[in-house]
Amino acid sequence: MENQEPDIEKLPRDDVPDREPDHKKLKISTTGQETDSSAVTTGGSNVAERRAPKYRRRKVAIVFAFCGVGYQGMQKNPGAKTIEGELEEALFHAGAVPDADRNKPRNYEWARSARTDKGVSAVGQVVSGRFYVDPPGFVERLNSKLPDQIRVFGYKRVAPSFSSKKFCDRRRYVYLIPVFALDPCVHGEAEMVRTDLGYEYVKCVECSEKGYKIPLGVMGKDTDCCDTKSLEIQSDISSSTCDAIGADVKCETLSSSVPSAENNLNSEVLDGADVSALSSKAEGMEESNTLAKVEMNNGEGEDMTKSESKFCYGEKEKERFNRILSYYVGSHNFHNFTTRTKAADPAANRYILSFNANTVINLDGKDFVKCEVVGQSFMLHQIRKMIGLAVAIMRNYAPESLIEASFKKDVRINVPMAPEVGLYLDECFFTSYNKRFKGSHEEVSMEEYKEVAEEFKWKYVYSHIGSAEEKDGAVAIWLHSLNQRNYPDLRSNEYQPDEVIVYKKIGEASEENIHEGNAELFVVDKVNDETS
Repeated sequence: MENQEPDIEKLPRDDVPDREPDHKKLKISTTGQETDSSAVTTGGSNVAERRAPKYRRRKVAIVFAFCGVGYQGMQKNPGAKTIEGELEEALFHAGAVPDADRNKPRNYEWARSARTDKGVSAVGQVVSGRFYVDPPGFVERLNSKLPDQIRVFGYKRVAPSFSSKKFCDRRRYVYLIPVFALDPCVHGEAEMVRTDLGYEYVKCVECSEKGYKIPLGVMGKDTDCCDTKSLEIQSDISSSTCDAIGADVKCETLSSSVPSAENNLNSEVLDGADVSALSSKAEGMEESNTLAKVEMNNGEGEDMTKSESKFCYGEKEKERFNRILSYYVGSHNFHNFTTRTKAADPAANRYILSFNANTVINLDGKDFVKCEVVGQSFMLHQIRKMIGLAVAIMRNYAPESLIEASFKKDVRINVPMAPEVGLYLDECFFTSYNKRFKGSHEEVSMEEYKEVAEEFKWKYVYSHIGSAEEKDGAVAIWLHSLNQRNYPDLRSNEYQPDEVIVYKKIGEASEENIHEGNAELFVVDKVNDETS
């Protein structure tokens, strides 16, 4: 120690006298005084590290909305453009996620309350995680890094254990289905004409005028399940459309055979040019039925004359549609309403709290029925398949009893799936969490954002749904695929139909007495038989 003391005292004499005090100030001050390059390089990173903890990470729930057009769903997938991918990048550029945690969502406890399919939108989506939300202006910084079709409404400070996935009690989805989709007389199977060579496509005038292009294969392949020269139309579930048999055909539709008046279904067959109202020929009918005359040229692929449908979503139609949707309410095995999930898998069991369709809204001149479903959770494609089967039943392609049969574990049914364009996530509920942490944390709900959410809904979601149907006709084209060739299970003899209309030739039953071009059909009876 005696040899070291003189060395220490000699250092200030050899060096510049005021160099050492400046160097000491650098360790305790950030006033920006002049220092050499070595001091800057060694102390700069330490200064930045000391500044970072100034803003602490906070566990928050972010409430936002998006229009799903152009995106491959909510969940992030490598190589795909997703909503989650856009949001993660925006969080990073807004300073909410540090560079070390970029593309590592587990590091900041990322969670989403719901996943959505390709093209599906959301108005009340919620994600959670640990982010740097300070200084003030976090929402504005985040929205500035996002496209206009993705908007953040706000965020809520939540408990450290909060997860938007685990704490979400219920989800409410809305599907907007055009009213014309519930009309059995438009965009139907009558646009496929049977000829000696099989089925020949007859253009749908309404689709042609709109410029909709129906892809090949939508109609399905000819299964040769019926004899085109048969004189008697076999008993079957009424599709309210007339198969072309090389003659002028008059079809008559009946109301439902259920005694209750509210179960009646009034529809018209309007695929032809001349529409005339005739009196009922069936004995015991309660009211007059609408008759329509369908004129087609046998084997000629000419356009069908444009028809004007008088179908509207009235009280009877509303009551019937709500009755059909009510079959889904409760705890059921929805293995037929998803993919890659077997009936024995416990994940196939889902609980639906409510399903109704009571509201009609007008978008771009078209009426849409607002179908609202609330459930604890949903599987892939589940809601779109539930809507698809409900529409098939409304159009009389399947019996109502088919829904209950589809819940059975030993029954496998190919269920039609409605287009994705009309579906959006309306709200996520956190009832149990809000009740538990009522006194210590903010409530996680859409109550504060109702006005801005409604504005976004009309500006982006509704406008897209209305314009997409007008421009592309997604639902109109999909309706052409609802036939027995694509979905043979809809009319399987295994299930007892709720309503069957039997048609019979007017006049003698022999082929010699049926003059080609003058054959007529009328409803003789309604039956409920397993062999129909």
